[in-house]
Amino acid sequence: MAKLRERLAEGVPLVAVSFGDEDAGRDAALVRDLRVDVAELRVDWYASTDPGHALRQVRPFAGAATLATVRSKDEGGYWAGDEPSRLRLYAALVPEVDAVDVELASTEIRAGVVAAARAHGTLVILSHHDFTTTPSPARLDALAEEGFAAGADLVKVSTMAHGPDDLRTLTEFTLRHQHRGVIAIAMGAEGAASRLMLPVLGSRITYSAIGGRPAPGQLPFEETVRLLELFSPRFARRRSGGSGESGD
Repeated sequence: MAKLRERLAEGVPLVAVSFGDEDAGRDAALVRDLRVDVAELRVDWYASTDPGHALRQVRPFAGAATLATVRSKDEGGYWAGDEPSRLRLYAALVPEVDAVDVELASTEIRAGVVAAARAHGTLVILSHHDFTTTPSPARLDALAEEGFAAGADLVKVSTMAHGPDDLRTLTEFTLRHQHRGVIAIAMGAEGAASRLMLPVLGSRITYSAIGGRPAPGQLPFEETVRLLELFSPRFARRRSGGSGESGD
């Protein structure tokens, strides 16, 4: 499955929406009807994380660009099992999706997830979430180095913003590393602008909501698309069916 890889290669901002397992068929139809760029399948939200159940929820999204996440409780998720079970779940998901997201801090399973993904040509996002603050530029750079050294295709940093200085820090981080493949998000009301500004500057994916469980500062999908169409001519051209190539 290479749909997400192809979309990333265009270099145009991508808008993701997260889904649980309330109604996978309905949600998959929404993804197609609304032309959602990336369906993030939040497997840690599922009523059951048995691999068989998870795969039944994932398969209706076939043909869409998909990202599977089994987020740990330590970084804002709902995974309640042990790490060997989480690794087995990732291994079952890897052949069915375009990408997986696992935390940089999950060192017990990180290498195993990367190895399973590599065996199937699946992209790997290694992520770091800080719900309290935005780390220093040096710390953010260290996270990027750690992630790429560990085998990430994309490194994601999602941090809490308390004002313009935090937005400036994440903007500078994005500009320093955007050629390598990063996703940068400032959470909270002070960080809402980052969900539009940073994708325009090179952050590869921004996250939005269709109902469900929006993250702090997350915008609705329709509003995200409308504003990105305003601020990114390349994004607007892709949404209208034109070329995503530059020339803005």
